[in-house]
Amino acid sequence: MMHFAVLYSRGMTDLWRSRYLRFGITALSVLLLLVSCGDSDEDDDLQVFRYNQSNQITSLDPAFARSQTNIWTVDHLYDGLVTLDEDMKVAPAIAHSWSISEDGLDYVFHLRTDVKFHEDDCWDGPPREVVAEDFVYSFERILSPDVSSPGSWIFRDKVDQDSAFTALDDSTFRVRLVRPFLPFLGILTMEYCSVVPREAIGYYGKSFRSHAVGTGPFRLKRWIENQAMFLLPHEKYFAAEDPHWPYLDGVKISFIADRKTAYLEFLRGELDMLTGIESSYVNELLTKDGQLHPLRADQMILQSSPFLNTEYIGINLQGVQDESPLQHQQVRQAMNYAIDRPTMIRALRNGIGAPAQSGFIPRGLPSYDADRSPGYMYDQARARALIAEATELYGELGDIQLHVNKDYLDIATYLVKAWESIGLDCDIQLDESSLLREGMRRGDIDLFRASWIADYPDAENFLTVFYSGNPAPPNYTRFRNDEFDQLYEQSLGEINESERYELYRHMNEIIIEQAPVIFLYYDETAVFYHRHVKGLELNASKLLKLHRVRIQK
Repeated sequence: MMHFAVLYSRGMTDLWRSRYLRFGITALSVLLLLVSCGDSDEDDDLQVFRYNQSNQITSLDPAFARSQTNIWTVDHLYDGLVTLDEDMKVAPAIAHSWSISEDGLDYVFHLRTDVKFHEDDCWDGPPREVVAEDFVYSFERILSPDVSSPGSWIFRDKVDQDSAFTALDDSTFRVRLVRPFLPFLGILTMEYCSVVPREAIGYYGKSFRSHAVGTGPFRLKRWIENQAMFLLPHEKYFAAEDPHWPYLDGVKISFIADRKTAYLEFLRGELDMLTGIESSYVNELLTKDGQLHPLRADQMILQSSPFLNTEYIGINLQGVQDESPLQHQQVRQAMNYAIDRPTMIRALRNGIGAPAQSGFIPRGLPSYDADRSPGYMYDQARARALIAEATELYGELGDIQLHVNKDYLDIATYLVKAWESIGLDCDIQLDESSLLREGMRRGDIDLFRASWIADYPDAENFLTVFYSGNPAPPNYTRFRNDEFDQLYEQSLGEINESERYELYRHMNEIIIEQAPVIFLYYDETAVFYHRHVKGLELNASKLLKLHRVRIQK
């Protein structure tokens, strides 16, 4: 009851105005449910969606929506000009339409006039509507050195600094680029590009990180850091065209760090959804083919879909170790041929994921083409022949060392055994995640586990990992290829989409041939939820969209 007293004193008035009273449920019941998640009969009719995030949220400010944990929550609370639909295509959000000039430099967005910010103490009266000047302010804030947003890269070197963002009138907003960049619309779907009100920043100052004021389907009620967060529906949400909105009475986010504990809470019914899998319980949920275990079929649903993430082993082509065998293309190709990816995914990931046999561009992107970009299939004979060729050309091949964190030990062990079977000796070095990332950045290690998750839904975001003009990150492999660089630079200015995709495929083929990485698998999302949850949707960006979710117990 101690937490309830705090919540009560901070705002019962708005709760009494909410949907709960209309349905004959007191605000007291809602708050007790959100805080305790009790199973009393009185609370059974409440539709509160409960899920866990094992990593802590560090900020609710969209300017700091860098981690997956922050991104999910910011997406509940905020909106931008555009969003992604279920097919990963750019769709309207606050902007109902837009146009791009023939030269590809000017993007003009036409805004809806019915979008209101959340109710909050920062307003002198009722919350106001969003206008174009709010986007000017929000985007300039991303670039401001005073804010130091980690998302400043999305605009830096892309927009015209003198006239980057302009409010042509209250409902018309323009962005001007310095050169054509067709993936720009995809960049604008990122949570960094959410609209924030100037009034809230001025009112809260640095504490804006914990006082979200957005336009999204939910608004912040309470954040008890390291413990839980409580969201209430934004009843005037502009995208809620159904008169029955809101569908949920609230959202509770818990922060249980131990995934096994969260799994047990899910089985007990204290959580409505579970994301991710761990070896300690994966066989209780999944068959080896990635299907829901028959013993769980009556209790829950498994939903999986492609996730824009390529898992790989990176190779530092500048090399730390003298005469490293990794500097020889034949050896890198042999290491790729030596891996039975389908068996690895089936044995170690219970079928979650797809073999990365078509290069670095993952499934789920329109430019992905398995037929046009054949990569490395399992071919041990070919792998041994390449090792023999390398030995004949360069002499005896020395040992190599694979750096991974403890979460990747099972796959690392599988890889090392595969490479040993073709005559290549490799040791495993376990590093803390922070030390591993630092070693990759500094170039202190030759062989390392890595992954690349899309910032926006365009293959350019994956190919930039190998552009020699980029430092580490993202070019951890220090890859340099003149033809690749020329094609990459050409693709940035290519307005015709089909021709741009051809350039992407050509670059992907160069990466396959040169093999600066060991391709492992294209990731998938695996979400488990109880059967009383309806309307949960997934897409390849791995965002958790809750505005259509219902609880039907």
